[in-house]
Amino acid sequence: MTRPDTLWLRKLGRQSYEPVWRAMQHYTDTRDADSPDELWFLEHDAVFTQGQAGKAEHILMPGDIPVVQVDRGGQVTYHGPGQLVGYVLVDLRRLGVGIRDLVTAIENSIVAVLAGLDIPAHPRADAPGVYVESGAKIAQLGLRVRRGSTFHGLSLNIDMDLSVFQRINPCGYQGMAVTDIRRENNAALSSQNELTSLLSAELANSLGYLHCREVSEHCLPDTSGVL
Repeated sequence: MTRPDTLWLRKLGRQSYEPVWRAMQHYTDTRDADSPDELWFLEHDAVFTQGQAGKAEHILMPGDIPVVQVDRGGQVTYHGPGQLVGYVLVDLRRLGVGIRDLVTAIENSIVAVLAGLDIPAHPRADAPGVYVESGAKIAQLGLRVRRGSTFHGLSLNIDMDLSVFQRINPCGYQGMAVTDIRRENNAALSSQNELTSLLSAELANSLGYLHCREVSEHCLPDTSGVL
Protein backbone atom coordinates (compact mmCIF):
# COMPACT_ATOMS: atom_id res chain seq x y z
CA MET A 1 0.00 0.00 0.00
CA THR A 2 1.69 3.21 -1.21
CA ARG A 3 1.55 6.26 1.02
CA PRO A 4 -0.02 9.17 -0.90
CA ASP A 5 2.02 12.34 -1.46
CA THR A 6 -0.92 14.64 -2.25
CA LEU A 7 -3.88 15.83 -0.18
CA TRP A 8 -6.60 17.06 -2.54
CA LEU A 9 -8.65 20.13 -1.63
CA ARG A 10 -12.24 20.84 -2.62
CA LYS A 11 -13.65 24.34 -2.01
CA LEU A 12 -17.40 23.84 -1.99
CA GLY A 13 -18.78 27.28 -1.15
CA ARG A 14 -22.13 27.45 0.69
CA GLN A 15 -23.97 24.14 0.94
CA SER A 16 -26.91 22.67 2.82
CA TYR A 17 -25.82 19.98 5.26
CA GLU A 18 -27.46 16.70 4.29
CA PRO A 19 -26.32 16.42 0.64
CA VAL A 20 -22.71 16.94 1.73
CA TRP A 21 -23.07 14.41 4.55
CA ARG A 22 -24.46 11.82 2.12
CA ALA A 23 -21.62 12.54 -0.31
CA MET A 24 -19.08 11.99 2.50
CA GLN A 25 -20.65 8.67 3.36
CA HIS A 26 -20.70 7.57 -0.26
CA TYR A 27 -17.10 8.62 -0.83
CA THR A 28 -15.98 6.66 2.23
CA ASP A 29 -18.07 3.57 1.48
CA THR A 30 -16.91 3.30 -2.13
CA ARG A 31 -13.26 4.32 -1.85
CA ASP A 32 -10.52 1.81 -2.63
CA ALA A 33 -6.74 1.62 -2.37
CA ASP A 34 -6.35 4.16 -5.18
CA SER A 35 -8.89 6.74 -3.97
CA PRO A 36 -7.30 10.10 -3.17
CA ASP A 37 -7.31 11.60 0.30
CA GLU A 38 -9.36 14.78 0.29
CA LEU A 39 -10.25 17.86 2.35
CA TRP A 40 -13.63 19.47 1.70
CA PHE A 41 -13.96 23.06 2.92
CA LEU A 42 -17.28 24.89 2.90
CA GLU A 43 -19.86 26.92 4.78
CA HIS A 44 -23.21 25.40 5.75
CA ASP A 45 -26.70 26.78 5.97
CA ALA A 46 -27.80 26.90 9.61
CA VAL A 47 -28.11 23.42 11.13
CA PHE A 48 -27.65 21.60 14.43
CA THR A 49 -26.00 18.19 14.11
CA GLN A 50 -26.35 15.62 16.88
CA GLY A 51 -23.55 13.05 17.15
CA GLN A 52 -23.94 9.37 17.97
CA ALA A 53 -23.37 9.96 21.68
CA GLY A 54 -25.70 12.95 21.69
CA LYS A 55 -28.33 13.37 24.39
CA ALA A 56 -31.63 15.06 23.63
CA GLU A 57 -31.41 17.25 26.74
CA HIS A 58 -28.47 19.14 25.22
CA ILE A 59 -30.74 20.51 22.48
CA LEU A 60 -32.45 23.31 24.38
CA MET A 61 -34.37 25.52 21.93
CA PRO A 62 -33.66 24.66 18.29
CA GLY A 63 -36.45 26.89 17.04
CA ASP A 64 -36.53 27.08 13.24
CA ILE A 65 -33.06 25.56 12.79
CA PRO A 66 -33.18 21.90 11.71
CA VAL A 67 -31.61 19.18 13.87
CA VAL A 68 -29.92 16.32 11.99
CA GLN A 69 -28.92 13.07 13.72
CA VAL A 70 -25.56 12.10 12.22
CA ASP A 71 -22.98 9.32 12.40
CA ARG A 72 -19.98 11.19 13.80
CA GLY A 73 -18.67 11.04 17.33
CA GLY A 74 -19.59 13.59 19.96
CA GLN A 75 -22.62 15.57 21.02
CA VAL A 76 -24.60 18.40 19.45
CA THR A 77 -22.96 21.29 17.61
CA TYR A 78 -24.00 24.11 15.29
CA HIS A 79 -22.93 24.87 11.73
CA GLY A 80 -23.93 28.05 9.97
CA PRO A 81 -22.95 31.22 8.14
CA GLY A 82 -19.62 32.73 9.18
CA GLN A 83 -18.08 29.36 10.05
CA LEU A 84 -15.50 27.41 8.05
CA VAL A 85 -16.25 23.67 8.01
CA GLY A 86 -13.63 21.16 6.92
CA TYR A 87 -14.29 17.50 6.21
CA VAL A 88 -11.28 15.18 6.38
CA LEU A 89 -11.54 12.12 4.11
CA VAL A 90 -8.34 10.14 4.50
CA ASP A 91 -7.28 6.48 4.58
CA LEU A 92 -5.59 6.13 7.97
CA ARG A 93 -3.99 2.77 7.23
CA ARG A 94 -2.49 3.93 3.96
CA LEU A 95 -1.31 7.13 5.62
CA GLY A 96 0.22 5.17 8.50
CA VAL A 97 -1.40 7.17 11.30
CA GLY A 98 -3.96 6.45 14.01
CA ILE A 99 -7.11 8.39 14.79
CA ARG A 100 -5.46 10.08 17.78
CA ASP A 101 -2.63 11.23 15.53
CA LEU A 102 -5.17 12.71 13.13
CA VAL A 103 -7.05 14.52 15.90
CA THR A 104 -3.77 15.98 17.18
CA ALA A 105 -2.78 17.07 13.66
CA ILE A 106 -6.11 18.82 13.13
CA GLU A 107 -6.01 20.59 16.49
CA ASN A 108 -2.37 21.65 16.06
CA SER A 109 -3.06 22.92 12.55
CA ILE A 110 -5.89 25.12 13.81
CA VAL A 111 -3.68 26.39 16.66
CA ALA A 112 -0.94 27.26 14.14
CA VAL A 113 -3.33 29.17 11.88
CA LEU A 114 -4.73 31.10 14.84
CA ALA A 115 -1.21 31.90 16.07
CA GLY A 116 -0.55 33.47 12.68
CA LEU A 117 -3.55 35.72 13.36
CA ASP A 118 -2.18 36.66 16.81
CA ILE A 119 -4.82 34.58 18.58
CA PRO A 120 -3.22 32.29 21.20
CA ALA A 121 -5.13 29.02 21.40
CA HIS A 122 -4.74 25.45 22.59
CA PRO A 123 -6.44 22.03 22.57
CA ARG A 124 -7.79 20.38 25.71
CA ALA A 125 -7.22 16.75 26.65
CA ASP A 126 -10.67 16.47 28.25
CA ALA A 127 -12.71 18.06 25.45
CA PRO A 128 -11.77 17.84 21.75
CA GLY A 129 -11.52 21.13 19.91
CA VAL A 130 -9.51 24.34 20.19
CA TYR A 131 -9.89 27.01 22.88
CA VAL A 132 -8.62 30.57 23.34
CA GLU A 133 -6.96 31.82 26.52
CA SER A 134 -10.27 32.83 28.12
CA GLY A 135 -11.44 29.21 27.82
CA ALA A 136 -13.98 29.95 25.09
CA LYS A 137 -14.19 27.46 22.26
CA ILE A 138 -13.26 28.68 18.79
CA ALA A 139 -13.11 25.38 16.85
CA GLN A 140 -15.05 22.13 17.05
CA LEU A 141 -13.98 18.61 16.11
CA GLY A 142 -15.89 15.39 15.41
CA LEU A 143 -14.80 12.43 13.28
CA ARG A 144 -15.98 9.00 12.20
CA VAL A 145 -13.80 6.09 11.07
CA ARG A 146 -15.25 3.47 8.73
CA ARG A 147 -13.21 0.71 7.08
CA GLY A 148 -10.05 2.48 8.18
CA SER A 149 -11.01 5.78 6.56
CA THR A 150 -12.27 9.00 8.11
CA PHE A 151 -15.06 11.43 7.37
CA HIS A 152 -16.65 14.40 9.14
CA GLY A 153 -14.02 16.76 10.58
CA LEU A 154 -13.74 20.27 12.02
CA SER A 155 -15.37 23.68 12.16
CA LEU A 156 -13.66 27.01 12.82
CA ASN A 157 -15.72 30.00 13.95
CA ILE A 158 -14.83 33.08 11.89
CA ASP A 159 -17.56 35.73 12.14
CA MET A 160 -20.79 34.22 13.41
CA ASP A 161 -24.01 34.95 15.21
CA LEU A 162 -22.81 33.26 18.39
CA SER A 163 -26.17 33.67 20.13
CA VAL A 164 -27.33 30.55 18.26
CA PHE A 165 -25.04 28.45 20.47
CA GLN A 166 -27.27 29.41 23.42
CA ARG A 167 -29.94 27.15 21.96
CA ILE A 168 -27.80 24.10 22.76
CA ASN A 169 -25.23 22.86 25.25
CA PRO A 170 -22.30 23.00 22.79
CA CYS A 171 -20.66 19.58 22.51
CA GLY A 172 -22.65 18.54 25.58
CA TYR A 173 -21.21 21.18 27.94
CA GLN A 174 -23.76 23.37 29.70
CA GLY A 175 -22.91 27.06 29.47
CA MET A 176 -19.77 26.56 27.40
CA ALA A 177 -18.49 29.91 26.11
CA VAL A 178 -18.01 30.11 22.35
CA THR A 179 -16.05 32.71 20.40
CA ASP A 180 -14.85 33.46 16.86
CA ILE A 181 -11.92 35.07 15.07
CA ARG A 182 -13.61 38.47 14.72
CA ARG A 183 -14.20 38.76 18.46
CA GLU A 184 -10.68 37.64 19.33
CA ASN A 185 -8.81 39.85 16.85
CA ASN A 186 -10.94 41.80 14.41
CA ALA A 187 -7.85 43.33 12.80
CA ALA A 188 -6.67 39.87 11.75
CA LEU A 189 -10.00 38.75 10.29
CA SER A 190 -9.34 36.84 7.07
CA SER A 191 -11.66 35.62 4.34
CA GLN A 192 -12.85 32.03 4.32
CA ASN A 193 -10.82 31.46 1.17
CA GLU A 194 -7.62 32.65 2.88
CA LEU A 195 -8.30 30.54 5.96
CA THR A 196 -9.02 27.51 3.79
CA SER A 197 -5.63 27.89 2.10
CA LEU A 198 -3.81 28.35 5.41
CA LEU A 199 -5.53 25.49 7.21
CA SER A 200 -5.28 23.00 4.36
CA ALA A 201 -1.55 23.70 3.97
CA GLU A 202 -0.96 23.28 7.71
CA LEU A 203 -2.91 20.04 7.85
CA ALA A 204 -1.20 18.58 4.78
CA ASN A 205 2.18 19.38 6.30
CA SER A 206 1.23 17.97 9.71
CA LEU A 207 0.18 14.67 8.14
CA GLY A 208 3.27 14.37 5.98
CA TYR A 209 1.84 15.02 2.52
CA LEU A 210 4.23 16.62 0.03
CA HIS A 211 1.51 18.58 -1.76
CA CYS A 212 -1.94 20.07 -1.19
CA ARG A 213 -3.68 20.66 -4.51
CA GLU A 214 -7.12 21.96 -5.37
CA VAL A 215 -9.58 19.74 -7.24
CA SER A 216 -12.24 22.23 -8.33
CA GLU A 217 -14.45 24.82 -6.70
CA HIS A 218 -18.10 24.24 -5.69
CA CYS A 219 -18.07 20.64 -6.89
CA LEU A 220 -18.90 17.54 -4.84
CA PRO A 221 -17.68 14.18 -6.18
CA ASP A 222 -20.08 12.29 -8.43
CA THR A 223 -22.16 10.03 -6.19
CA SER A 224 -23.97 8.22 -9.02
CA GLY A 225 -27.44 9.31 -8.02
CA VAL A 226 -27.08 8.59 -4.29
CA LEU A 227 -28.01 12.13 -3.21
